[in-house]
Amino acid sequence: MPRDVFSALADPTRRQVLDLLSRQERAAGELGRAFPHISQPGISRHLRVLREAGLVHVRQDRRNRFYSLRSERLAEVDAWIAKYRGFWAAELDSLEAYLDARKRSATRGGR
Repeated sequence: MPRDVFSALADPTRRQVLDLLSRQERAAGELGRAFPHISQPGISRHLRVLREAGLVHVRQDRRNRFYSLRSERLAEVDAWIAKYRGFWAAELDSLEAYLDARKRSATRGGR
């Protein structure tokens, strides 16, 4: 059973791994070197979580494993966030109107 995408994305290291993979496919060893403060077994656990969540694809080539991003699983996250985009747009519009009113008020008061 695939892991929950949101649980997989909850960890900042896993999000950083996805950022690296968004640019290009990378070998497991290369990903490990990008996180020198994390042990090889630790990186392997992060990669397993991402694989089980369907966020990465693994390709075996001889002795190396290469990881690539499976961005289609991020559509689930985008769909969830989309429900809140309208809320933030309205809130930002309200903030902009408030700041504009304050600026006009300050300009009139300074004359």
